[in-house]
Amino acid sequence: MRQIVAILALIAMSIPMKAQELKCNISINSEQVQGSNKAVFTTLQQSMEEFVNTQRWTNMTFQEKERIECSMMIVVKSVQDNMFVCEFTCQSRRPVFGTTYTTPTLNIKDANFTFTYQEYDRMEFQHNTFTSNLTALVAYYCYLIIAHDMDSFAKLGGTPYFQVCEDIVTSAQSASLDNAEMVGWKAFESNRNRYALTNNLMDEAFKKYRAYYYDYHRHGLDEMVNNVANGRARIAKDIKVLKEAYNARPATYLVGTFLDAKSDELVNIFKSGTTDEKKMVYELLMDIDPTRQDTYENINRD
Repeated sequence: MRQIVAILALIAMSIPMKAQELKCNISINSEQVQGSNKAVFTTLQQSMEEFVNTQRWTNMTFQEKERIECSMMIVVKSVQDNMFVCEFTCQSRRPVFGTTYTTPTLNIKDANFTFTYQEYDRMEFQHNTFTSNLTALVAYYCYLIIAHDMDSFAKLGGTPYFQVCEDIVTSAQSASLDNAEMVGWKAFESNRNRYALTNNLMDEAFKKYRAYYYDYHRHGLDEMVNNVANGRARIAKDIKVLKEAYNARPATYLVGTFLDAKSDELVNIFKSGTTDEKKMVYELLMDIDPTRQDTYENINRD
């Protein structure tokens, strides 16, 4: 009997285990909040970790090693009557083929992350059903992470998950939320909120941008293990798409989110480029993102 059990155990160990999509580190900073029940922040963190890392977000099958590495950080600015006013930062990354390097796929900050929460509240997500603003906010960013990851591996591969983001925005807009909680979901409230970002990502006008996002990763970064110069040239070849998107809609959120994730990486790629590549990429980045001049100056430094 023991032999049979041992054999079955070995068979089970040899079968790749199915895993959930995300491998997310979650942190909560409550230093700005004085005199409140600090235990609630620990409970909130635990609830979010369980929600994000155990919820099945898609019908895809992931192996443990394929889970998307990401992080979420909440900075709590105030708490009053169970209303949490926070800032939120979300980052994700994916491996580059044939290397130990991981490239950032998303780096986004949400300054209007406000929700009501009581200790031990359950977080449950149901598609097209609004349960709470906290659940909607976290689920939105989970799908945003997954969609960007899919877009980096297949052209427009993230579309089904951007669609879920859009559905979450619609559900939130229809919910009876406090005015503070509604901020970020409203149409035309800002060109840098959740509604605006989702609208850009699903807009036919920005398909070329999303195609470039795919080429940047699959034919640029992933090619570098075989030929660094070819991979770099592929990234440079269509980087003008960023300027086209910016010129078409200078207020678009997309170009900013791309550069929030990729500015340092672009510098590292092109500081060893050809003279022509350096000149072209530097001038383009300065045209569309002059606030990061100090960063982009490093392209031309030896």
